[in-house]
Amino acid sequence: MKRKIIIFTGDPNSINSEIIHKTWNKLDKKLKKRIYFISNYNLIKSQFKKLKYNTKINKVENIFDQESNLNIKILDVNLKFQNPFSVKKNIASKFIKNSLEVCHNLALKNYIQGFINCPIDKNLLNSRKKIGVTEFLASKCKIKNNKEAMLIYNKKFSVCPLTTHLDIKEISKKITPALIVNKIKTLNQWYKKKLKKKPKIAVLGLNPHNAELRKNSEEKRIIIPAIKKLKKSGINIKGPFVSDTFFIDSFKKFDLLIGMYHDQVLTPFKSIYKFDAINITIGLKYIRTSPDHGTAKSMIGKNKANPNSLIKCIDFINKSSE
Repeated sequence: MKRKIIIFTGDPNSINSEIIHKTWNKLDKKLKKRIYFISNYNLIKSQFKKLKYNTKINKVENIFDQESNLNIKILDVNLKFQNPFSVKKNIASKFIKNSLEVCHNLALKNYIQGFINCPIDKNLLNSRKKIGVTEFLASKCKIKNNKEAMLIYNKKFSVCPLTTHLDIKEISKKITPALIVNKIKTLNQWYKKKLKKKPKIAVLGLNPHNAELRKNSEEKRIIIPAIKKLKKSGINIKGPFVSDTFFIDSFKKFDLLIGMYHDQVLTPFKSIYKFDAINITIGLKYIRTSPDHGTAKSMIGKNKANPNSLIKCIDFINKSSE
């Protein structure tokens, strides 16, 4: 049997149990046998009961237990709760960190093909540093010089924000030539190794109209010198492009777009591709993906959650073993 695929159920206070239920009903038997969930057994059991799902779940001792079982197999992580969709913040935070630790350790031991974490409220990881799962796992893997990258991946076109979960006022302070060079080299290497292609990469500027390329602008001082250095190393890269017109037509000419901040690239990307994408952390010692959407707490119990991104995560990891 191929190596296992691990899914961490993510934030308890979310639509995650709904997308898991919907996804499970669409998977074939062979794939179900390879998938194990990292979660709290009683939590999922209570959430399914509240949502009136009849999907069967089993508690397992490890990821080699009950391999032929077609039910949802849960490796139990401790969690105390009263309301399964309203777990206290400090308790949910500890549960999430402990669960990610389990996923990380299983991946390092090479027991699994890769793992998926369902959406998580970033405040539950570290509210002061405002980090997401990308940064959390990069720290666990001891990645240096910010070489990890958050890739929002679609087969036709993908985007990567250079900075992730930062307030707008902090972005310009973080952008350096080294940051641009390190992340783009990581992404270029991943495309060549995993996808067997030399990507066509575009880079956006930071300011409206690229600050008219004024002498003291970030475009002139930081972005353009980084692009020149990357070109000299043989990377197929162009830019900086102006943000307000790039998504009209120019994006179709590239495989990958690098933006300076989160919403600069994710907002137009999601407007075009919606749920047809996954979040991949590039540069780790293993494969980690997640659905490209949030916890959607306001949608809990409404049966409106779209499982397509989670399905694509599973498909991506499954195909990476071929």
